Amino acid sequence: MFKFQPILRSVLWGGNRIAAYKQIETELRQIGESWEISGVEGHESVVASAPDAGLTLPELVAKYRDKLVGESVYARYGNEFPLLVKIIDAERDLSLQVHPDDILSARRHGCPGKTEMWHIIEAAPGAQIIAGFEREVNPGDFERMALDGSIMRAVRHYASQAGDTFFLPPGTIHSIGAGNLLAEIQQTSNITYRVYDYRRRDALGNQRELHTDLAREALNFGIGGEHKVLATGSRLVACEHFVVERLSVDGRLSLPCAGIDSFVVLMCIGGELRVSCEQPLAECASQMALYTGETLLLPACAKQVAIAGQATALATWVPTKK
Repeated sequence: MFKFQPILRSVLWGGNRIAAYKQIETELRQIGESWEISGVEGHESVVASAPDAGLTLPELVAKYRDKLVGESVYARYGNEFPLLVKIIDAERDLSLQVHPDDILSARRHGCPGKTEMWHIIEAAPGAQIIAGFEREVNPGDFERMALDGSIMRAVRHYASQAGDTFFLPPGTIHSIGAGNLLAEIQQTSNITYRVYDYRRRDALGNQRELHTDLAREALNFGIGGEHKVLATGSRLVACEHFVVERLSVDGRLSLPCAGIDSFVVLMCIGGELRVSCEQPLAECASQMALYTGETLLLPACAKQVAIAGQATALATWVPTKK
């Protein structure tokens, strides 16, 4: 099992909840994101736990290969870790934005697109999520609407509360509203097209750049479709890129690793857990405590994973491609 040093990012819309939530000390302010596990070039996670402390995530994958990520995952992605896991604190509204799909992103940027999901950890009264169009928008009117702000009257607003989950395929126009603290699980991609940003200015007084030309081709202009997940069991999201389950632990339970040819990312979103497993990586930790706001990576070769305590956690893995 592996823990990583969180990558804290100060941003225009960030707040002050992440450090307290994760029970860490930092002088950084306006922390909007904690990148828990990242293989994004230039923002690679660094292992915090012995004996591999100091290795970057790509170096860790290169060292253990399919034993770490799974045979099917390694065959599909090689040494590139396929998921990016974050905690996000929106003290102010994020920009209205969209992400390209794999095909468009590969053509433009030479990297994967971005499918993502959000699980709300805390939500202030009145907090909202924007996802999808509420009414039809003519692509020819899109740039004008983005520039004058009328695009905000065409998008769908959802009230958000703790426990809600939202699934956002590429092409979905979206935004995280002020007051949301959430977990984000996505493909490893840092490509975002900003559509509207409330005419805000950065620290130098400049209005932030919009990407309306790039966004037009990426956007799904259709209406309809439900982005708030109506989960009836523990499984929140299952798509070709990731599966996410919400675990409620009160005592002891076994993690469903049988038949999963993948690593498992375990994020504790409330409470405290003790995690233990049997694994062929003899030099690596087989027992570890996991506290609120912490995330660990379980190798694919780990068997008989048991978690104990009183907590709520998210378990994420990559499905076998059919």
